[in-house]
Amino acid sequence: MKQAKSIAFHTLGCKLNFSETSAIGRKAEEAGFVITKFSAVSDVYVINTCSVTEQADKKCRQFVRRALRKNPQAYVVVIGCYAQLKPKEISEIPGVDAVLGAAEKFRLVEYLQDLTKTEKGSVFACDIEDVTGFNDAFSYGDRTRTFLKLQDGCDYECAFCTIPLARGKSRSTTIEEAVKQAEKIAKTDCKEIVLTGVNLGDFGKGPHGAKRHTENFLQLIQALDSVNGIDRYRISSIEPNLLTDEIIEFVANSDKFVPHFHIPLQSGSNAVLGAMKRRYKKELYQSRVEHIKQLMPYCAIGVDVIVGFPGETEQSFLESYELLNSLDITYLHVFTYSERDNTLAATMGDTVPKHIRHQRNEMLRILSAKKKRAFYETHLGDERPVLWESEELHGFIHGFTDNYIRVKTEFNSALINQITQVQLSHISDDGSTMHAERVAAQSFLATISDVAS
Repeated sequence: MKQAKSIAFHTLGCKLNFSETSAIGRKAEEAGFVITKFSAVSDVYVINTCSVTEQADKKCRQFVRRALRKNPQAYVVVIGCYAQLKPKEISEIPGVDAVLGAAEKFRLVEYLQDLTKTEKGSVFACDIEDVTGFNDAFSYGDRTRTFLKLQDGCDYECAFCTIPLARGKSRSTTIEEAVKQAEKIAKTDCKEIVLTGVNLGDFGKGPHGAKRHTENFLQLIQALDSVNGIDRYRISSIEPNLLTDEIIEFVANSDKFVPHFHIPLQSGSNAVLGAMKRRYKKELYQSRVEHIKQLMPYCAIGVDVIVGFPGETEQSFLESYELLNSLDITYLHVFTYSERDNTLAATMGDTVPKHIRHQRNEMLRILSAKKKRAFYETHLGDERPVLWESEELHGFIHGFTDNYIRVKTEFNSALINQITQVQLSHISDDGSTMHAERVAAQSFLATISDVAS
């Protein structure tokens, strides 16, 4: 009998990438491959890349070398956003055998019929305009939560972003299919689904170049809310101009959709937002935060911010800082602007010196730490439900409250994948952790650690 070939995956980047890696891995498994860890010796290594940061090339090369150290004869495949953007460049990395673009990655198994290594990698990537289909995907292997892909691509033309070039036009699954996927996930005993997409709030455009919405995001979450067997839904990220009052109000009244939003801002200066070609002004963003907090004072709100965009003056940066400081938000994801090929921003003048970009990044990271501390303080004495994860780390088990506070307690395997109530009692001296006391029938001395990186 022919021995089954082994295959290992490593994912870089966003939750959407993780969901797609899982789906592609399941197809490989169905085709007879044995999935192994990336740290193990394998016949095939697949690296699913990201294009958001300037480190894409460096990280890709790093994991190619790591794979070949384990098995110099391994067949190495690179897929993902960076593979669509820079296929020729990746194919010239020593040891890479195949590069699959945005459409081709879902047909990975077809390209693994012959695992003979060649001197130079082969490229299989169509033009991004031809990528019009939608491929369902959800992550698998974590009993606690899964990332469910509902939307792909983006029709926005933000000046700094390469994602439309890497993933194509906006397109979605259908509500009927999304419900089927959620029902399938429910049978795995997974408690939480994280809804993912490139521009999730744009849900409703069908595949194959459909230009109009036939369904919308509010209808989607209303349908998912009725699926039995899922305790929690979390919205990964949603644009402020697509986060309607109706969506906020539905989440506020839902027993399953948790009080946690991640809403990209990018800049608190209207002048910079205009140069970025964002589709809102800071006043709209501020009104969204205020409406959320009016209905859900306990809600966690995460914010994406870019510093050092071309033309960002000291005054416009301070305008951003002051807005963020005034908003009742929980944490920041701070990105230092980096020039990306084939973007409008790369052609703009008035660049911000890199040392200034890094200084502004540090200022916002300090502000983020202060915001998290303030969020902790508002929850002193509160009771929150925690979904416990499976990993044991230094003798502790970790979990997240519904409003995205990370909790840990002494490891107890009986807690894995269970939702229990804890009371948050005090904050540690360094402000990074918070302790919880026993609540009702649960006897857990817990610690809340960093909210998110």
